[in-house]
Amino acid sequence: MWIGWIEFDLLLGDVHSLKEKRSVLRPILADVRRRFDVSIAEVDHQELHRRAAVGAGLVAADRAHVVEVLDAVENHVAYRPDVELLSARRRILTSDD
Repeated sequence: MWIGWIEFDLLLGDVHSLKEKRSVLRPILADVRRRFDVSIAEVDHQELHRRAAVGAGLVAADRAHVVEVLDAVENHVAYRPDVELLSARRRILTSDD
């Protein structure tokens, strides 16, 4: 069993309130969840209206699938016009670790 996750530090565009932040993040999270069948959530910077930390994770039978999905999720988020990807950190573990 392989477990992989990726964390994104995002800078949001023209956002002036937490309500606007939610209206930008909610469709992104729903789209990633639907397209890639991963768990995804905002995990930090909830009190900041122009920054967001988002984490996505999955479990799979083989490492290649985990890498493929995490790559696709990162590319999808990086090319969103409404956010700027400041950094991405990933980790992949096996159940033997």
